Amino acid sequence: MLKPGMFISDRYEIIDKVGSGGMADVYKARCHRLNRFVAIKVLKPEYSDDKNFVKKFRGEAQSAAGLSHPNIVNVYDVGDDNGLHYIVMELVEGITLKNFIERKGKLEVKEAVGIAIQIAMGMEAAHMNHIIHRDIKPQNIIISKEGKVKVTDFGIAKATTSNTITSNAMGSVHYLSPEQARGGYSDEKSDIYSLGVTLYEMLSGQVPFAGDNTVSVALLHIQGEAAPLRELDPNIPLSVDRIVQKCMQKKPERRYLSASELIADLKRSISNPNGDFVVIPNASVNDSPTINISDDEVNHIKSATKMTGAGYDTSKDIYQNTDGRRMGDTNYNQNDSDEEEELDSVDPRVEKIILVGSIAAGVILTILIIFFVVRFFKLFPGSDNKPGISTTETTTEESIDSTTTEETSETIVIPPVVGLKLKDAEDTLYAKSEFLKVTSTEEYSDEYEKGMVMKQYPAQDTEVESDAEVSLVVSLGSKPFQVPNVYNLTDNQAVTILQEAGLVVQHDYAYSDEIEEGRVIETNPARDTDAVKGDTITVIISNGPEVKTVKVPAILGLTEKKAAEKLVAAGLKKGEVATDYSDTYPKGQVMSQSKGEGTEVDSGTAIDFVVSLGSGVTDPPEDNTQTFIGHIEIDENPFDYQGDSGIVKIQLIQDGNTTTLLKENLDYDSFPLNVGDYTSESGSTGTVKMYIGREAADGEDGAVSENGKLIKYEQYPTTWRVEFTPVEE
Repeated sequence: MLKPGMFISDRYEIIDKVGSGGMADVYKARCHRLNRFVAIKVLKPEYSDDKNFVKKFRGEAQSAAGLSHPNIVNVYDVGDDNGLHYIVMELVEGITLKNFIERKGKLEVKEAVGIAIQIAMGMEAAHMNHIIHRDIKPQNIIISKEGKVKVTDFGIAKATTSNTITSNAMGSVHYLSPEQARGGYSDEKSDIYSLGVTLYEMLSGQVPFAGDNTVSVALLHIQGEAAPLRELDPNIPLSVDRIVQKCMQKKPERRYLSASELIADLKRSISNPNGDFVVIPNASVNDSPTINISDDEVNHIKSATKMTGAGYDTSKDIYQNTDGRRMGDTNYNQNDSDEEEELDSVDPRVEKIILVGSIAAGVILTILIIFFVVRFFKLFPGSDNKPGISTTETTTEESIDSTTTEETSETIVIPPVVGLKLKDAEDTLYAKSEFLKVTSTEEYSDEYEKGMVMKQYPAQDTEVESDAEVSLVVSLGSKPFQVPNVYNLTDNQAVTILQEAGLVVQHDYAYSDEIEEGRVIETNPARDTDAVKGDTITVIISNGPEVKTVKVPAILGLTEKKAAEKLVAAGLKKGEVATDYSDTYPKGQVMSQSKGEGTEVDSGTAIDFVVSLGSGVTDPPEDNTQTFIGHIEIDENPFDYQGDSGIVKIQLIQDGNTTTLLKENLDYDSFPLNVGDYTSESGSTGTVKMYIGREAADGEDGAVSENGKLIKYEQYPTTWRVEFTPVEE
């Protein structure tokens, strides 16, 4: 076992062990040549002497090394060091999809569909390069810290052009396609089936088929029907349910024929979740061909088929994996490891069958060639000479020579192009190798200006083939959003919201009869208009109603009521009303006003005026034996609405002296108010004034201190005259 600090090939320093699979351990390491962290998959020692495993292990690197895609873990290097076989891959910091599902229980529909689209895009890139994964499952999907989905572990992938049929069912049994479970030919549609099972688990939180052992689960993939997702969760859209059903069809030809078709339907399900657009074709052809197996194994599968559903004793199943466990043995502790049960090992009997079958196929092929050659010479006797044979031999030798000629492939180190304009980035890459395939996509970015490269795959300093594909992500600039609605908010509230959205705020001001002073009338650009971070937005603040000047009307000689109505009609307000004696104006008429007739004042100005009390009072009799009594009762209510209250102070002004008759907290229902009878020595007429008070802030202008509290009083406009009547003692 490798330990931290050890070096592989004098280049890769082991940092830590990060995982372990069926036949390899995975380590985090540092590449000292390119000064970067990488992941190294090292074949376990017990398999290093097995030529089949070594061949399969190296085949993994050869399959994956030609792939370069944002949704596939990149393979950088492959080699061996003193019998230690290893593959160097891109290090992806993140969590497996399996652990992600276990944490959340099940995923939201849009989240699951988004992950499935990225997995399918990785599969699409592999399939276009004639590579099948054959082990798509949540354990082999990594979600990086940035939220990128990457497919990893091409440990059992093979190029489809090799026309090789798998010798046994490969991959985790819970995600196995029916043709893989039967040992049949697997192609791109096998990966699509496994992705369907993975999407099923993301949406439901459970695998579609579960059993006590691998044989029973494999048989369910061949014979069983999974419960539809909408039966497990009615909230799952119809289109998504149908997509999963189509992916998991038993017959390959009824599934999606390519990852591209699957991606198209997945994207359509986002915009039209309840649409019935998924078409599952009827199949009229047989399943994919299967490999011949022994009579014993045929009988075993038939027996298992009949008995697993009706009390089949799985403890008597004697199939064994290469680690010595019986596939049907349920006595081992399945909780000792978080790994899914694998079928990566090759059954020795099946391997023997394949060997015998291959020899037999070779003999049959030789006989057929001899047969056709003999037929050929019988039909054309003149050609029965050695030149024809020698020509064939020469051609064969030339073919052998051409296939044995080693092709040398150059490698280059990818230069950094992030931050460059697209054209400059392409020129920089082509300067390294004119055979590079440079492709580009676009994404929004707050960090990079529009047209600049914001990401590159493979990353800078990556060593690749001179004709590799390089993917660039070009910035579209900041993503547009709608201007927030800040109408009628205070200036501070609006500025906070707009600045948090990334906008630059400036101000303008305007009058408004509807929006009070200091609040937002509108913005420019207007609300719900598209904007991007950094845009400038003008906030228009209200100055309140526009102030206008009006002329003061004449109110002399009018009653108090008529005077008030005339002032309001002119756009003014009724101010303080005082009383005084007048020989000119009869009692109850306005005798003077604070602003003269025709004076121009601001609209809404309060105009004070004085109401006449008449011509004067009669001197009281000089008879000191008499007592003078005046009754004080206030009928006019100073409060406007029921529930209003305040401190009411009533004072009597007589002979130049002021006497407080009442000071207490009253409300609307206290009026009419009977203040009571009061005596007077002089008998002269008095004036009663009422004040409405409220508690005032310390230091407020006009406040006076009473009883330790600051009270601000406002005189009620009306003053009352009190006549004192003489009463004999």
